[in-house]
Amino acid sequence: MRKWQQAALAGFMALTLTACSSGGGGAAPTTTDSGETGETTVTAENIQPEEGASLVIWEDKNQRSFIEERAKKFEEKYGVSVKIEELPPTDQVTKLTTDGPAGLAADVVVFPHDKIGSASEAGLILPNDIFEQQTTQSTSDNAVKAVTFKDILYGYPYSVETYALFYNKKLYPEAPKSFDDIISFAKTFNDTKNNKYTLMWELQQFYYNFAYLASQGGYIFGDEGMNSEDIGLNNEGAIKGGQFLQTLKSEVLPVKMGDVNYDIKKGLFSSGKLAMDINGPWSIADYRNAGIDFGVAPLPAIEGKPMTSFSGVKAYYVNAFTTYPNAAKLFAAYLSSAESQMVNFEMNGTLPANKDVAADPKIQGDEITKAFLEQFNNSTPMPSLPAMDSVWGPISAAITDIWDGGKDVKTSLDNAVKQVKESLATVQ
Repeated sequence: MRKWQQAALAGFMALTLTACSSGGGGAAPTTTDSGETGETTVTAENIQPEEGASLVIWEDKNQRSFIEERAKKFEEKYGVSVKIEELPPTDQVTKLTTDGPAGLAADVVVFPHDKIGSASEAGLILPNDIFEQQTTQSTSDNAVKAVTFKDILYGYPYSVETYALFYNKKLYPEAPKSFDDIISFAKTFNDTKNNKYTLMWELQQFYYNFAYLASQGGYIFGDEGMNSEDIGLNNEGAIKGGQFLQTLKSEVLPVKMGDVNYDIKKGLFSSGKLAMDINGPWSIADYRNAGIDFGVAPLPAIEGKPMTSFSGVKAYYVNAFTTYPNAAKLFAAYLSSAESQMVNFEMNGTLPANKDVAADPKIQGDEITKAFLEQFNNSTPMPSLPAMDSVWGPISAAITDIWDGGKDVKTSLDNAVKQVKESLATVQ
């Protein structure tokens, strides 16, 4: 961690302790005297909001009802009002970069976990320190891993995402267990002249193609995504995965990459011309509205090995420039509590990050949610290192060469890794 960032965080911690020791929100002062040193410690059990605190949260439009319901109860409990400002999570780190230091940003923000690397290195977010033990004990391991950067927990996870296999029950009554099943079915079902296909995914997105490389042993960065000097995109497993992609093109999906995108496959699946679709929970509502009798299952195995998907974790973060760090941490913890995650599931169908909520009979009884959570347990969180910016372009070009050009897999992946290393050398 940079020295100036350490100093900033130390300052905010001092502010936290000072504010806490003065009491707030109508509650009595609740610091703990450690005895020998006379220093006070703020814990998850005694933290209280600063006197006169009020908060702003940035959240996506589709979470407004949930936030409003929770904010009302939070205010009743702690006496802290909350204002909601709608802002897509993908835009929040960029806005926080300018609005944070200017004192114009929300106190609590939410963005995809792969952005915490850049947010942390810019000193934009506070660690999840007070609720660290509570968070790590209650949250799935993959989710904790995803919101941790350089061994510091930052996020308060509330939902997980990954992709799984949607299948049309009328065309394929039971989910395939392996890609051998899919290849066999394609021989009887595919009819390209009439736009009938067995399986599609967003071919142009490495987010999905990663699964084929990773399932055979490929990876992006070593040390669980934190070592950008160890690139595994051209190792033996990745090469085997690339060769399998070429097999799928010849035997299952004989189209160019540009011929498949989200809308095209959505239209085909909704009209019964596509039997299976690798997609995320964001497409559930569209397929239900289309009246399709579909199921969702974990991704099929490749040569006996489980298919490892990319996953994302949604979490709240506390703005490092907030005037009310105690209140903001309390609210982030409140929104990500087991109770709140169950409410969010009931209101919006979000997949919980909390282990007890995921195991609740209400969620385990939902076959679609259960399938996504099962796949999440076999997923790899997207690396949060800023170095990922150097990866997407070269590896996507390599997959295009492998799929559209039929080029040698090893040569294509070697070129991609070479370009990634050259790019990293220019920014380090």
